[in-house]
Amino acid sequence: MDITRRDLLRSALGSAALLPLLPMSAATLFATTPRQAADALAARRKEMGAVPISATPLADNLTMLSGPGGNVIVLTGPDGKLVVDSFVQPAWPGLKQHLDELGTQPIKLLIDSHWHFDHTDNNENLRKAGAAVLAHVNTKKRLAETHDVLGMHFPPSPADALPTQTFTDTHKLKMNKDDIEAGRIPPAHTDTDIYVRFSRGNALHMGDVFFNGMYPFFDVSTGGNIDGMIAGATLGIKVSDNATKIVPGHGPLGDKAALTSYRDMLVTVRERVQKLKTSGRPVKDVVAAKPTADLDGTWAKGFMPADAFVELVYNTLK
Repeated sequence: MDITRRDLLRSALGSAALLPLLPMSAATLFATTPRQAADALAARRKEMGAVPISATPLADNLTMLSGPGGNVIVLTGPDGKLVVDSFVQPAWPGLKQHLDELGTQPIKLLIDSHWHFDHTDNNENLRKAGAAVLAHVNTKKRLAETHDVLGMHFPPSPADALPTQTFTDTHKLKMNKDDIEAGRIPPAHTDTDIYVRFSRGNALHMGDVFFNGMYPFFDVSTGGNIDGMIAGATLGIKVSDNATKIVPGHGPLGDKAALTSYRDMLVTVRERVQKLKTSGRPVKDVVAAKPTADLDGTWAKGFMPADAFVELVYNTLK
C-alpha cells in the first residue's frame, strides 16, 4: 500500500480527531475506514523505518542520531546511556546497533519528548533492554488512549510501552557528569511536549516544537496550536545561548539563530492568517490568497505543504 505524505494529510483533514478544522463536506469526503487507518500506520512505519540512521557528534559523550522518525540524542558514560526519543518500531535493530557502537554501558534511561509514535515507538524495546522511561505525565495519559491522527489509527499502547516515571513541570538529574533538565512546554505541538537540556554538552532537544527549515505540523486533537508553537520556540530560545546545539524533532541540527528564524516565521504566518480571518474571510479564501507565498521557497520543504499549513493555522486561531 503506497501512501504519500499528501495522502496522509488528506486523510488527516478528514479524520474524526480533526473534524473541527474542516467543513463537514470535506471531512466526509476524506474520511478513512478503520482498516485504511491501520494500513496507513503500517505503511508510514515501513516508510520511515527504511531511512538510514546517521550519527552527528554534539560533544565528547553526546551524539545525535537522525533518520527513521526524527532525531535522537544519546548521552554515554560510566553511569550508563541516556536516550531521548527512539524512532519508529522497524528502526529498532539499527538503533540498537548504533547504541551498542557508542559503548558497552547499559541503557539506563529513555526520555520521550512527546507522545507521537515516531518518537515513542521503541519504548517497549528499550524497557526490555533495561531502561526506565521518563516523560511528561500527559504522555503516559495519551499513550494509554486511542487516537486517530493524520489518517492513522493508534490503539492504546501496551503496558510495557508506557513511561515508568512522569513529571508535571520539570525533572532534573545528573548523569555522566552532565546536568540534565527535562522541562514542560505548555501545549504547542501537543499537550505532552517537553524540552531536554544538557548543561555540560550545551545541547537542547526540542522535540516536535521545532521543525528545522520546514513548516511544522501540530496535533490539534491533543492540544496543539499555533500560539503554543510560538511560545514553545520562544522558550527554547530563552534557555539557549549562541553556542547551544539545538536538536529539532525533524530536520537538521540547528542553533539559536535557526530556532529564532523558525519562531519568527511562525509569528509572521500567524499574523497574516489572523488578519485575513479577522476580516471575515473563510478558510478556503485565505488558503487561496497564498499568504505564505514569499516564505514557501524556504519553508515548504518538509511534510507540511504550504496550503495545509495555512489551513491548520487558520483553524487554531480565534
